[in-house]
Amino acid sequence: MVTDPIADYLTRVRNALMGKHRVVEIPASNLKKEITKILFDKGYILSYKFEDDNKQGIIKIALKYHPATRVPAIRELKRVSRPGLRRYRDADSLPRVLNGLGIAILSTSHGVMTDKEARKEHVGGEVLCYIS
Repeated sequence: MVTDPIADYLTRVRNALMGKHRVVEIPASNLKKEITKILFDKGYILSYKFEDDNKQGIIKIALKYHPATRVPAIRELKRVSRPGLRRYRDADSLPRVLNGLGIAILSTSHGVMTDKEARKEHVGGEVLCYIS
């Protein structure tokens, strides 16, 4: 049993990037699916597929690398809020990752979104992770 499924998700992706894997498989949940969709929309991953295995399901993520140098598109994945210490921010104090070059993923009352979308909708929430 995993006590922090989001940290497990980020660690699996980080380890696959460090090992130069093309695809990583992660146990699915609705929150992980939303984070995966955001990573795809922002161009951090190549593609993804949700598969049903008659249990909780699997997320298959195709990782993205630079074609010539094989440098990963994701440089850093950092968990912010955790089960022992939740980090909430209101709309006026949302974090900026790498001065706007990275993204912060938030869980808000309007769903899971990036920091830029939350600023536009003027909502705050729990800061799940930083991606750069």
